[in-house]
Parts: sequence; structure tokens; C-alpha cells
Amino acid sequence: MPWRRGSTRSREIRRLLSRKGRTPPLFLHFFPKLGLHYLPKSGHRLSLLLAAGFVLAAFFGGCRKAKRPLHASEIHAISREFVAAANSAAPVGSSGRSDPGASDDDPESIDSVDITVLGDAVEASQSAAVTRVLQSLGGVATRHGLTQGAPSATREGIVLRYRRSGFPTHTIRIHSAPAATQQESRAPEYARLAIILDDLGNDRAAAEAIFALPYPLTISVLPNHAHSVEIAEEAHRRGYQVMLHLPMESIGQGKPESRELRPGMSSKEVSALVNGFLRTVPDVAGVNNHQGSQSTADVALMDELMPVLRERRLFYIDSRTTAATVAYDAARRAGVQSGFRNVPFLDDVAEVSAVRKQLRLALREAVEKSEAIAIGHPHPATLKALSEVLPEAQTQQIRLVFASDLVH
Repeated sequence: MPWRRGSTRSREIRRLLSRKGRTPPLFLHFFPKLGLHYLPKSGHRLSLLLAAGFVLAAFFGGCRKAKRPLHASEIHAISREFVAAANSAAPVGSSGRSDPGASDDDPESIDSVDITVLGDAVEASQSAAVTRVLQSLGGVATRHGLTQGAPSATREGIVLRYRRSGFPTHTIRIHSAPAATQQESRAPEYARLAIILDDLGNDRAAAEAIFALPYPLTISVLPNHAHSVEIAEEAHRRGYQVMLHLPMESIGQGKPESRELRPGMSSKEVSALVNGFLRTVPDVAGVNNHQGSQSTADVALMDELMPVLRERRLFYIDSRTTAATVAYDAARRAGVQSGFRNVPFLDDVAEVSAVRKQLRLALREAVEKSEAIAIGHPHPATLKALSEVLPEAQTQQIRLVFASDLVH
């Protein structure tokens, strides 16, 4: 009996091939004039033909090059979160750093993260510390939809490998070191450079541009601005270090903040002002001065400020907006960990070529002095110059670090 277009078999095949949401098999397009009445009557041969068609469709579909679901900048941001999470979970003195190797040009390229967990000589204590770090890393991975392969153990420690949608994203190596070993090796083999970017708080887009840079930058946020809280929280979550950019009175024509630290304030007024500022800039690790050429030269005012920072366990960086500053000396007297800008400002002239020149000067001076603290601002020219020049740091044996790594 011939197989008619309106027969039960014909209707069943059409139903199978045209279910809602299903694309007809690609092989049918190779035979545009082929009607269903030409299909074989045998159910077995029909099944084989349909199966072959679906395999052919799968083959052609698989020929399309898959794309990695994460951009390199997103992988770099997750790396900074891994480092921040590990540093929060590990004992004091532990260290973490990331090597931004992921590239949009190579979907198999990855970021590497190295974490050294400092502990005492007691095996159980070190094991507990490593477990806390592993848990913190797992939280970051879960938040970003990363899957972890089976951990492997080497002579150097634990190796973790992460993927997203089948594509590799990170390799993390966790090493354990007793406290004595860490102390003995504290002398840096590299020169160290910390870069602080001031005046964050108003411009969310500027903050996002900073977050796209795969380097350990320190973000200094002005209090009581439109986006102060969210920028500080997001910077901390992404693994950047956050500082309070403390408004202080300056000499001259600088635009003052509505509230700022001024000479003549009592210790109670200083404490209330600083604590109020800290409530609007969360996750702060330290403080540097915004302007302040008048305030940082006032011995009495600096002597009132430093005990507040000591009580909060915050470090202080003197931005040195005046040669007459006494802030660093006051911090040292008060027992506050402190440092100061010891290279020229990066962007007094906010042009890419000028900032590029200042950055290379900062790199040279970091090598000469073993360590340097530089300060810039989130101008487009500054951020472009950073992206161009900072890759040179590694080749010059310079390690980029947070401001807290250079306080004493």
C-alpha cells in the first residue's frame, strides 16, 4: 500500500519533526524537493535515516566555535575576590597574589592565584587555617558559578582548578608556611610600588573603569558623596583595598568639602567627625588626607587625629600636600602604622603622555628606594596610562602592592 501524504504514518512523522520549539533536522535542507511520501515505509529504516539526520545536524551545530562565557576582565575581577577572601580567612601575615593571564584572544588562558597560608608549627593549626581558606574560596566560586575540579596535592601544596561552562578560568595554588619561615623571607626580592587612586565617591563609571584594571590598586573614597558607600563596598568585594580620603582644610583656592578636619577642633570633635565619615565609607583599612595643606601642618590637630585612627586600627598615609606637613611624624609618635607619598603625584597634568611619564618615574624611584607610594586620581588619562605602563612593572622586577604593605 503506498504511503500517502495524509496517512497516519505521515502525520506521525510530521508531528515528530515539528514539535513546538524544535528546529527541523538540518539534513532535510539538503533535499528541498523531498516530500514525506518519499520516505521509506520501513520503521527500522526510517529510524536510521532520522538518527543519521540528527547526527549530521549535531555535527554542523558543533562546528560553530563556542565562546567563553566570561570576559578576561571578569576573570581578573574574580581573581581579586579570591585573593581578598583568602586574606580575610587566613591568619595575619598570610599573603595572596594573582597573575592575570586570562585573555579574550585565548579561551583556554587562565588567571593564576598563589596563596601562602601562614601558621605555627602545629600541624592541626595549619590544617584548620587552610580549611578556612578553602571554604572562603568555595564561596567566591559558588557566587560566580564556577565549578571546581578534583583538588590535587603537590610537594608545594594544594592545587585547585576552576571552570565556567566548560572553559578554564583559574588555577589556585595554596602553600603553607610556618611563621618563622615567613619572617625569615620577609625581605622583598622585588621593589614594591603602591598606587593610591584618590577622590572616588561621585563617579560610578570611573570606579568601574578602575575595577577593569587587573592590578592591586588602593582606592581612597571621599565620605558623604552620592556613591561613596556602594563604591567602597564593591571595591572591597572585588579585592581592592579601601581607604577613607579624609577631608582636611587647605591653604589657597582648593574647593573645600562641606565638612572637614580643621585646626582648633577638640579631640571630641575630631573623633565625632572621623567616626561619622567612616560610617559612610565601609570596609576601610586606612586613611589618607584629601587636600589638607593647612590641617596636616598643625601639630595639635594631628595629635588629636592619630589616637582615633589607632583605636580603629587604621593605618595612615600622608599625601604630603605641603612640605610643612607633620602628619607622618604624629602618626609615628602615636603608634599608628604609617607611610607617605614619596614620588611625585601622577596626574598634576591630566594628559596621557604626562601621566605615562610620571608613572615611569614612579617605577624607577621604586627600584631606587626599594618601595614607593604613588597617588593619582580616576581621570580617563590616568586610567589609560595605568593600563599602558603597569605591565612594565613585572619586567622591571617591581611588585605592585596595596598601601598597607608599605606602612611601618
